[in-house]
Amino acid sequence: MTGQNKKKNRKQAVFSGTGKDVQVMENQVTLRFAVPDDAEAIRSIYEPYVLNTAVTSEYYVPTVEEFRARITRTLERYPYIVALKDGQIIGYIYASPLSPRHAYSWAAETSIYIRQNMRRTGAGSRLYKALSAICMKQHVLNLYARIAFADPEDEFLVNASARFHQAIGFSKAAEFHRVFHKFGRWYNAIWMEKLLGGHPEGTMPEVIPFPQLQLTDEDLKAY
Repeated sequence: MTGQNKKKNRKQAVFSGTGKDVQVMENQVTLRFAVPDDAEAIRSIYEPYVLNTAVTSEYYVPTVEEFRARITRTLERYPYIVALKDGQIIGYIYASPLSPRHAYSWAAETSIYIRQNMRRTGAGSRLYKALSAICMKQHVLNLYARIAFADPEDEFLVNASARFHQAIGFSKAAEFHRVFHKFGRWYNAIWMEKLLGGHPEGTMPEVIPFPQLQLTDEDLKAY
């Protein structure tokens, strides 16, 4: 076998998983469930969005303690997932209630942020794929994303998030005009939705709180 063929076969082994002596590539994006101790890393991702963009309507960066509380609170009912590359957290996604009223139990709001220099790694679509699958296991049928929208785009906000959500199957459901003010400017907000399953009439099964699914990080390898 020539050196070129050996190299080709070795490369194939990496992607097929058949090479026993080949380790997983270090730069591969992996997923795991968030824990409260991820608060500082997650805050570092979110901070530039708060300070330098209108992507989020928050004016002030929450403290690490607040992020710990948010992670803990979310995991009591919904999944909170992080994406890692080279061992570092590069993005995160979580679900939250669309409304506190029981009739809205089968709908959830999503939030996703990717470290700004890591936005073309495929992490976003993988995070959404995993979140969607777990929400379906919980009996959630509708996902909603509330997205800042610039008309026209400017240096604080381009509409990349809306385009990303459309590419992964969301569609625009509503738009609120000049609804929030940041950096001395008014911005719109749009709601985008994705239906995960059918909507049968009659009694619906209750939404299963995330901890009751007893999922582990191993379950995320499927996504």
